[in-house]
Amino acid sequence: MLFNSFTFILFLAVILALRYSPLTWRVKRLWLLVGSYGFYAAWNPPFVALLWVSTWTDWIVAQRIYRARTRRARRVFLVISLSINLGLLGFFKYSNFFLESLGHLYAFWRVGGSLPLLDVVLPVGISFYTFQTLSYTLDIFRGRGRPWHSFLDYALYVAFFPQLVAGPIVRAFHFLPQCLRERRPTGDEFAWAMSLFSLGLFEKIVLADGLLAPIVETVYDAEGPVDVLSAWCATLAFSSQIFCDFSGYSLCAIGIAKSLGFSIPDNFYFPYASIGFSEFWRRWHISLSTWFRDYLFIPLGGSRRGPFRNTLNVIVTMLLVGLWHGASLRFVLWGGIHGFLILAERLVKRSMPQWDVWKTGYGKLVLCLITFMFISIAWSFFRAESLDRALLILQNMFGIGVGFSGLRLKSSDMVIAIFLTVSIFLTQWLMRNKTLEWLATCSPWWARSLALAGILILIVLGAGEDRAFIYFQF
Repeated sequence: MLFNSFTFILFLAVILALRYSPLTWRVKRLWLLVGSYGFYAAWNPPFVALLWVSTWTDWIVAQRIYRARTRRARRVFLVISLSINLGLLGFFKYSNFFLESLGHLYAFWRVGGSLPLLDVVLPVGISFYTFQTLSYTLDIFRGRGRPWHSFLDYALYVAFFPQLVAGPIVRAFHFLPQCLRERRPTGDEFAWAMSLFSLGLFEKIVLADGLLAPIVETVYDAEGPVDVLSAWCATLAFSSQIFCDFSGYSLCAIGIAKSLGFSIPDNFYFPYASIGFSEFWRRWHISLSTWFRDYLFIPLGGSRRGPFRNTLNVIVTMLLVGLWHGASLRFVLWGGIHGFLILAERLVKRSMPQWDVWKTGYGKLVLCLITFMFISIAWSFFRAESLDRALLILQNMFGIGVGFSGLRLKSSDMVIAIFLTVSIFLTQWLMRNKTLEWLATCSPWWARSLALAGILILIVLGAGEDRAFIYFQF
């Protein structure tokens, strides 16, 4: 069930009607849980069982960890949780990737042919809810909380439908206290929640799907070389598409949660306004980057154990960030590129003098533009269907062996790609240290009303094929 579908609008209307009914808070939470399971079952009903396995595993293991008297026993129960959760994730998401990798090694050493692949269907959202349940167990293992008293609350935390299949990745002790007592949004809060939902749909339906996706698909899903301008336009278009697609989903999730009386954290903070690659990961997919920071990078030693260990920790973390996104070498390479860029940025900062020009507004804008261009180039590995296609498009972008021959986009598509990319970049730069709430507060009521009306009209006019959100595949 997609947010950008008529079916979901009907589903949400029923959920909201139950939420604002005179039922008790416990009954409302129960219906939210049932509705969340129904939302997930709309994709593939049997996979609800996997959701139950993760839920029960970490519910039981967390209690055992808390009650264990020795650190050894606590570690044993933690290993059980990691083995079950990561084992399920590894089987469904990475089994064929490892079989393919083994097959390549066999071929390299001339041991034998390729290994047969498994007919495995990837459960939607497994990467997201696995990390959510693990964060609950890990926080209790590290003494950051106690096992929650209500299984109903915990099950709702795991299955809460607004962010179940594509995040944001919510921490248990941010969500669970909100279940203690009912909080009914005010009229203004509900209106703001629906505004965020509408803005998210606008980013998804109008910008990502209606305008940008066809341009990207023309180049990245084609065969053969592409001319220089088309390769650049399609790559910049994908930079805008993936932001609008994923940011749009996050805004929808945050808005729906607010309309139900819950708060979930922001997942984006104008990431293309970043000055440097470290800052980019503090602004892009914030819930994932902070998860890896808190549960992997810092436990590995972070930056506290010398330059070599810090370098190793950055590389390992970013390679795993890439692998989390997809079971393919190109995703691992994409993560490795970001790790290299972060380390290169640190080296440049240490070796170059602190020129005053970089402290000016124009100097910061130039650094921001450089950051954006490198990030866009790295997106090629993220979008291409194969590593060979990504490398070919990169060659085409820099005119290696092709120049201005090969597949060429229509002039109108190039104009759309460049115009939207520049608009999104400049908007994020201007909003770099601000928030959407600030913008809404500073705008007069009639401007907000006109903007919302325009957004709704464009959503209706732009509605067409219901494309899945890009991050559903992760």
